[in-house]
Amino acid sequence: MKFVARLLSQRNAARVTPIVGPPQAATRGYAVCGAPRSGSNYFCELLTSTGALGHPREYFNGPVRRQRDDPTYPDDPMQQIERILTMGATPNGIYALKLFPGLFDSVTPHLKLTEVLPNITFVRLRRDDVTGQAISWVRSMQSRQFRSTEDVQGEISYDGEAIRTYIGQVCQRNARWDMFFARTGIVPVTVSYEELTHDPQQAVDRVSDALGVAPRPRIVLGQVDLRIQRDDASHAWRARFIAEFGDPNYIDSPDLLARTL
Repeated sequence: MKFVARLLSQRNAARVTPIVGPPQAATRGYAVCGAPRSGSNYFCELLTSTGALGHPREYFNGPVRRQRDDPTYPDDPMQQIERILTMGATPNGIYALKLFPGLFDSVTPHLKLTEVLPNITFVRLRRDDVTGQAISWVRSMQSRQFRSTEDVQGEISYDGEAIRTYIGQVCQRNARWDMFFARTGIVPVTVSYEELTHDPQQAVDRVSDALGVAPRPRIVLGQVDLRIQRDDASHAWRARFIAEFGDPNYIDSPDLLARTL
């Protein structure tokens, strides 16, 4: 428990501007809070590329970390916290992680995130175009291609009912973050997918400003491999879905929402 005690003692550490020198202990950081297909992988790569805003990843997702980073990556939440503060941190003492509601659920029975992660800031990433997000989610599930750098492993085929269901999934996850921030009174840094794709540097600046990092670190685009996967098929799916399900005088029934919970 000495590790936890040390973390708790750091919660009141002052936010200071990073200085050149030996690596600092991670004393402040942030969590990117989003939902699938909201641009979170792209956002996290942009943040990582600055070299001064931590390395945000799904540190509470043991299977993914073992596949991508370290075959010995632990499932124990406290050991994962230690990874956040080490492999998730940059030398200026800033750590970062990425959270979906399900990942939050997996650790809350074991620890209080806001107590074991010192001076944590929440960054809310949200996609205004929920229909586009749902279409992207359905396509990724069919193709098994979750990143543009991965190979396609399945064929895609328009499925209006699936898109309708995944719209509910997106709304449910957005509502869960809304409830968390409303219940706790936490005011997150907000970034939209649309803002992110229009002006990536401005979105990253919003995070660095919240953390007191000056001068603002710059994105290194040469270190960002991910690209937008939306294509002509995505636009065709949207047009067909709106034609089939876009009646403005109709609200989906409660049983559809219940199936997304």
